[in-house]
Order: sequence, then structure tokens, then C-alpha cells
Amino acid sequence: MRTLVVYCHPNPESYCAHLRDTVLEALAKRGDEVRVIDLYAKGFHPVMDCAERLGYHTPFDNEEAVADDLEALRWCDAVVFVYPTWWFGLPAMLKGWLDRVLVPHATFSLPTKDQRIQPQLTNITRPTAVTTCGASFLFSKFVGEPGRRTLLRGMRYICHPRCRTQYAALYKIDSSTHDQRVAYAGKVRSLFQRQ
Repeated sequence: MRTLVVYCHPNPESYCAHLRDTVLEALAKRGDEVRVIDLYAKGFHPVMDCAERLGYHTPFDNEEAVADDLEALRWCDAVVFVYPTWWFGLPAMLKGWLDRVLVPHATFSLPTKDQRIQPQLTNITRPTAVTTCGASFLFSKFVGEPGRRTLLRGMRYICHPRCRTQYAALYKIDSSTHDQRVAYAGKVRSLFQRQ
């Protein structure tokens, strides 16, 4: 399997970095071909400027600024997002990546009067999110987990129609114990070893 890991955390020594490494080790053990997009390390600019927005609907022109990221999405069979959940959603860097990279004509076709949005990333059969959350499980559910919905409902819609999504979250990260973090990393490892 060809797996793209999209990693988003500003601190290279964070627990999310440990989770990224855990995912990469499990994928290597499984024998996957792996590519990593580390948004902070590559200095990704998440803000769409006026010129880019004006060209957003223009086929091919809208791909130029994000060509490498689009090529990676077209290459993979699976995509794994590793990120912290901040204010119940995606970090601005990751949301900006989605805004700028998931462009029409390249990742989906725009709806018409007679047809809804059509997926263009049908090569992706397994989107997965690995995250940490400050809130509890119940409070996260109460708020609606907008980050989870964006990745595993919104993005899923432009992937293969029969793709299978997966979600792993460590809730209450700020008050978690060392043992809880070790156990969660083990759960993440198992998630990728059994696919």
C-alpha cells in the first residue's frame, strides 16, 4: 500500500511527533511505501491570498502553487492525518492545507445544475485521522467534533466511494498520564498493523 502521512504540529518534540513516528514505524513494519508531508517543517503557507482565490476555479492554474502536495495525494492509496485537535477542530495550518490543496478539477469536480460534486481522489481508499483532544470524549461529541467531520466526512466524499475511514483520538490529553499516553500509542500502532 502507498500511504501518505500528513503531519501537523509546530513542536518537533511533541506527543504528536511521537504519534507520527509510531505511525511511520507501523507502516514500515507492514511494508507500505510511505511519504510524509510535515506542514510546519516544510514551511507550508496556509493562507490563500487574493490571486490564488481568484484562480481557484481555473483548471491547472489552481494546481501550480500546490503541485507537489497534489502529486502526493494522487500517488497514495491511503492518507493518514496526525495532528492535535485545537478548539475541537483542525489546527489552522492543516485547515489551510485542505483549503489550498483540495482544489476543484484536481480533487473534485464542481457541482452543476444536474450533478452533485464528483470525487477525483478515487485512488484513496483509506483516510485515517490520529489526534489528541483536550476535551473529554463526551464533551467532544457534544460539540460535534468538527475536525473529525471535516476529514472523515468532508474529505471522504472526494475519495473512493467505498473507502473506509478510521479515527483514533486520545481525549483529555492535558490531564493524561504517562501510562495512558503509552497505551494510546500502542492502540495507534495496532491500528496500522492490522490493516
